[in-house]
Amino acid sequence: MKRQITLALIAVFAVISVLSVPLTESAQAEGLVPDWIKTNAGWWADGTLDDETFLNGITYLLENNIINVSSESNPVDVDTITIGFIPVEKADELTPKAQALEIFLETELGVDVEIVVPTNYETIIEGMRFGHIDAAFMDTGPAWITNQRTGAEAVMAELVAGKVNYQATVWTLAENDSINSLEDTVGKKVAFTSITGSSGFVRPMGTLVTEGYVTIEGDDIVALESALANNFESYTFAGGYKAALQLLLNGNVDVAFGSDIAPQKYLELEDQLKLRPVTTIGPVPSHVFMVSSDMSDSTRNALVDAMIKLNYDENNRILRDLYGAEALVPTTTTMHIGEFGDFIDALTGLDQLILDKYNKSK
Repeated sequence: MKRQITLALIAVFAVISVLSVPLTESAQAEGLVPDWIKTNAGWWADGTLDDETFLNGITYLLENNIINVSSESNPVDVDTITIGFIPVEKADELTPKAQALEIFLETELGVDVEIVVPTNYETIIEGMRFGHIDAAFMDTGPAWITNQRTGAEAVMAELVAGKVNYQATVWTLAENDSINSLEDTVGKKVAFTSITGSSGFVRPMGTLVTEGYVTIEGDDIVALESALANNFESYTFAGGYKAALQLLLNGNVDVAFGSDIAPQKYLELEDQLKLRPVTTIGPVPSHVFMVSSDMSDSTRNALVDAMIKLNYDENNRILRDLYGAEALVPTTTTMHIGEFGDFIDALTGLDQLILDKYNKSK
């Protein structure tokens, strides 16, 4: 049953987004998908349609071959595929987990697969640029930078708690009625999580800049820091969600930026009740699986088909052990990262800080 649901979820993303990835011929599928399926998809995404009813509709797509998950027509045209990623653990602890993925993919694809573990994203980016690395697991920020520098594309997104994103949110004290929108935070005392924090800085500050509430005069990190000093009574990088919220609770700041579930995750109920969400700014995308712009369509499609099989019960432990994701679903760079990437571009000098954040050699 879980395999059926996994396939259904994959189909959902293909249908809703009309992806240019190997589960379907997108233009063909868009014309074939019944309107009631598209309507149901919207209701399901809003939480107004239960899972069983929605999955019955997706099953229709599968059974009528509107969504095709076959990899039979995707021959691999290379002898070796090299996959990179930055681990969150020591290399010696990672080795057996990486080997499990290598063996699995070699069996599925019929070619040698090698997983490499650089100490920084710069190495992965340059590896993709010059053909030494074919694919990589990446956090959102580095993935966008890689796309901009090399043309590499996101083909799969990580599924966490059933979602491919989480929501950036503005928090204030429940008793504070003077802040009711993101633009109301300008001129106030604010706490960000860190200068590279996705929901705790990039999304809120990027939105303020792109919507014209904050202007950055210059094109480097100094200009960004000046804009912060000029547009807020005070600002601090607290170091994380919990620390930012604690500054808010202590009265040190008027606003804390973070995720929609941060108070629930890090605070006791008594303190949660002292806060209120001012507004939800928008989604922050999950991690992605990138492929080089030099990879042929047939090899890319075969690789994605193989990665999808990591969602199956019998293979899922390989994915969870190696990367911590519960599943991978098809996507594109534009669909999954697009707007968030625009925020990174708007915050001058931030791209290098994002890459430095993940540099394990420092």
